[in-house]
Amino acid sequence: MQQQIQQPETGYLPGDMALWYFLCAELGVFALLIAGSALVRISHPDLFQSGMAVLHPLAGVINTLALISGSYCVARAVICVRHQSPLAYRFFIATALTGMIYISVKLWEYQSLLSDGYSLHYDAFFTFYFLATFFHFMHVVAGVVIVLIYARALKKNGRNENSISHSESVAAYWHMVDLVWIVLFPALYFMRG
Repeated sequence: MQQQIQQPETGYLPGDMALWYFLCAELGVFALLIAGSALVRISHPDLFQSGMAVLHPLAGVINTLALISGSYCVARAVICVRHQSPLAYRFFIATALTGMIYISVKLWEYQSLLSDGYSLHYDAFFTFYFLATFFHFMHVVAGVVIVLIYARALKKNGRNENSISHSESVAAYWHMVDLVWIVLFPALYFMRG
């Protein structure tokens, strides 16, 4: 006998309301960083172009694919929680693994740039680059930790009356991290002045 899917009601905001306030605040901080980038791009287009030329676009592509794959996995995990499927745990673990790919690639990229002499203090472009991407990096790390903690709790305790809301909150956080990268990636690696 197949379980009936619990469909959200119309106008339903997934997850916890407090989380949405937090996500909006975080998106505001990222918006300020991106606005700062736009000012650097307008006032010093050559500086911005020379900084972009040093970056590793393939690393950015790999990270984009990893985070988008993670968003797919976390969305599937929420569907599995709604269906009371044991596959939810596996999809949450897959989400964390995609985050670990991002972390590994970004650490390699930081190490490569730092070993070539580029740092937070090199120029205005790299100040923005390191501030924005490291702030995002820390959100990915937090996302991986949150996903793993929730996956462990789900596996240990099983599904309960709060499982859907909790899984939606985890997914909303992950999607915010993904959304920010989708804006940062082309702005840093491909948009020409």
